[in-house]
Amino acid sequence: MKKFTYTEKKDTRSGFGAGLLELGRKNPEVVALCADLTGSLKMDAFEKEFPDRFFQIGIAEANMMGIAAGLTIGGKIPFTGTFANFSTGRVYDQIRQSIAYSGKNVKICASHAGITLGEDGATHQILEDIGMMRMLPGMVVINPSDYNQTKAATIAIADYNGPVYLRFGRPVIPNFTPADQKFEIGKAITFNEGTDVSIFATGHLVWKALEACEMLEEKGIHAEVINIHTIKPLDVDAVLRSVRKTGCAITAEEHQVHGGLGDAVSHVLCQHFPSPIEFVAVKDSFGESGTPDQLMKKYGLEAVNIVDAVQTVMSRKKMEVTH
Repeated sequence: MKKFTYTEKKDTRSGFGAGLLELGRKNPEVVALCADLTGSLKMDAFEKEFPDRFFQIGIAEANMMGIAAGLTIGGKIPFTGTFANFSTGRVYDQIRQSIAYSGKNVKICASHAGITLGEDGATHQILEDIGMMRMLPGMVVINPSDYNQTKAATIAIADYNGPVYLRFGRPVIPNFTPADQKFEIGKAITFNEGTDVSIFATGHLVWKALEACEMLEEKGIHAEVINIHTIKPLDVDAVLRSVRKTGCAITAEEHQVHGGLGDAVSHVLCQHFPSPIEFVAVKDSFGESGTPDQLMKKYGLEAVNIVDAVQTVMSRKKMEVTH
């Protein structure tokens, strides 16, 4: 097994800001809209360089979605920016009616997702957004794992014609994917090949899965770790190819156990290859105020929790084989 390393720690929201600025220089049709959180979304560099293509909507997120939908009619490619809670829960009706229903080419870019928002507390820590957005017909849902992948995803979605939900966060985390990567929507990435268990992780949990992989190796368990950066459309072939080899699966996500990556993967397995599966996610609970590290530990989203889930699912696999 290879050793997983990183050279720096960076926040994924800065990857979005860097990608948006690069897009602005490449494509004059790209415009940006923000709901009074320009600095928090790292959209200030785009605003400074392209003031005529930046629209400060203020604390009026529903209006922002309607304006973005309208801008697509004139051929613009709008990127909206605010916190994930305000990007989804507050404006779900506008997204459903004005963007998804009519297939508008809007890129809904959402920062400060999950419990790693930290001290802002449960009212801001949305944990249902992936489920809400993946239920919308035609909506692409992307949750990249680090700065480099978020930047690459931001650039890539401009070439996709249709609505996209791009989720990222505030905490500084390991930046471990290549700076020159080509981001392919709907194409999972295998970080480590293994034969005992498949670990499907997304967002901030990808690095945790890699840490767990090294811990499992010390126990003689060879885990396959796959980065599911695109939750919809899910890379069904990658899921089935891996689980047909290992015979069991773990999903890991900073999201409710209902509606997210775990549901997506288990749906595929139920249809095509029924297998034991365990879920590392928030267990039907709201968050609370605390540091990101404190909350990740309390809500069971650490590498050790992935290790525990692997041992549970492998015991279930063994029981099925013996029976």
